[in-house]
Amino acid sequence: MVLFGSSIFALYALPRTGSVATGALRWLRPLLAWSAAGLLIACLLGLLAQTSVLAGSLSEGLKLSSLSAVVTTMGFGRSAVVRAVGAGLALLLLVLRRPDRATLVVCASLGAVVCGSLAWMGHGASTEGAGGPLHLGADIFHALAAGLWIGALASFLFVLKWRPDDNAELDRIRHKALHGFSGIGSALVAVLVASGLVNSWFLVSPTRLSGLWTTPYGQLLSLKLVLFMGMLGLAAANRFRLTPALGSDLGTDGAQVAPLAELRRSLIIESSLAFAVLALVAWFGMLAPVSAQ
Repeated sequence: MVLFGSSIFALYALPRTGSVATGALRWLRPLLAWSAAGLLIACLLGLLAQTSVLAGSLSEGLKLSSLSAVVTTMGFGRSAVVRAVGAGLALLLLVLRRPDRATLVVCASLGAVVCGSLAWMGHGASTEGAGGPLHLGADIFHALAAGLWIGALASFLFVLKWRPDDNAELDRIRHKALHGFSGIGSALVAVLVASGLVNSWFLVSPTRLSGLWTTPYGQLLSLKLVLFMGMLGLAAANRFRLTPALGSDLGTDGAQVAPLAELRRSLIIESSLAFAVLALVAWFGMLAPVSAQ
């Protein structure tokens, strides 16, 4: 998600030339490269772990025949390979090239494929019947929207922390990026809510709403919704209060310190909530949904 969302952020928010653009490469390249490296390692270890679970032991899971069976016959195995290949290509590209526009476009494309492939790890890929493609499609859009949001949050944290020589230019870039993301953020929330409702229709169903607080899956999903509402509240505060305050202080020496500090705190909390949401998704993704209980 960081590989995808941070690449998109750099394409629309960071300048292409100038001292600020050059300085951005100092933190952007390591951020994307470490994300790709971590993703590659996680994909390979995850594939080995899941194969071992299915095979019954670690020794059996490490056998080429077991790995081959998972990769060739199971959706989650094929999606793991897709993620590993995407991560490997992105890492190689970032090692060989600076993150110029062409590199960022490729990284964003690979990141989008990786995010979309996560749908084959969840319940959406196992839904049968006429509703199967709808559920799978909702999962894909949900992952893509989440990736854009989380990647942008990671980039914003670096942009707010970064202090180049030309602070005046950076302040304008910060405000432009925050203001520009407001419209994108509204669209992302709409996609997340719409796709989440589709997923809930299949995984909870309107007739089993009581399962949201009586089943382990429902309780974790309810907690995720609470955290998501907290993220929405912080995002709204950033858009309607903190970003305008930063904009009104542009050109005033020293006046940006307070709104920047408050923005930084808000984004740190919002990012923490986002990663807590991902942890919950990883947890209840292994449980039987409410509709199956």
